[in-house]
Amino acid sequence: MAQYIEAIGRRKTATARVRLYPGTGDIVVNDKPYQQYFGRDLDRMLLLMPLVLTGNENTFNISVHVNGGGDNGQAAAVRLGIARALCDSDINMRPALKAAGLLTRDARAKERKKPGLKRARKAPQYTKR
Repeated sequence: MAQYIEAIGRRKTATARVRLYPGTGDIVVNDKPYQQYFGRDLDRMLLLMPLVLTGNENTFNISVHVNGGGDNGQAAAVRLGIARALCDSDINMRPALKAAGLLTRDARAKERKKPGLKRARKAPQYTKR
């Protein structure tokens, strides 16, 4: 079996396990080509960001297993995983990835609903009488 570098990326409730193999640039997400798995161009662009930034579009084959969350959360989780794996493969890529903010986990998540409110902050309409 080929040697690989593994990293985990998370966003909201999505978790992505990313494996980088030396190769030609094939990206497979949950046993499908990434173009087929991610329908929106924005999600595909998000996913490729760390590779384009470091100039490694055709250097690694990437295998990803992602679960939980929605399309956007999954794409962001994969992006973080790829960025972390690239850092592990070559420490010289770290400053560029860090400057672009690709190594920071986006901790924003849905705020919980509070009692007496309709949503996290939306209150029922006030009536005087």
